[in-house]
Amino acid sequence: MAQVSVSIAGRNYRMACDDGEEGHLTELAARLDAKITELRGHFGEIGDQRLTVMAALTIADDLSRADQKIEDLESEVKRLSGLDAEIEARVAAAGEAVAGSIEEAARRIERVARQLDGARRP
Repeated sequence: MAQVSVSIAGRNYRMACDDGEEGHLTELAARLDAKITELRGHFGEIGDQRLTVMAALTIADDLSRADQKIEDLESEVKRLSGLDAEIEARVAAAGEAVAGSIEEAARRIERVARQLDGARRP
């Protein structure tokens, strides 16, 4: 288990994380610190605890919106996958119809060719 020191709202914290996750934890702490700094700029000194809670709620809201967007995109992918299968079925049916039409045209052409060939012979 790795240990990382991070600074959030001017305070240092020693945090444990899985080996190899140190950079990610440091980045998360930096994002939280930046959000607290941003809120402090908007609201002034309203108390560290209140700023921290506001920052956490803002980040939770961002996460909630991202989760909803992922859910919407997954639904859209499923819908489009269904359309893809429907389009493939329609293309296959159209291909069969065209092939049938070509076969029928070929039979007619052969019939006309035989008639013309028979008309030329004495």
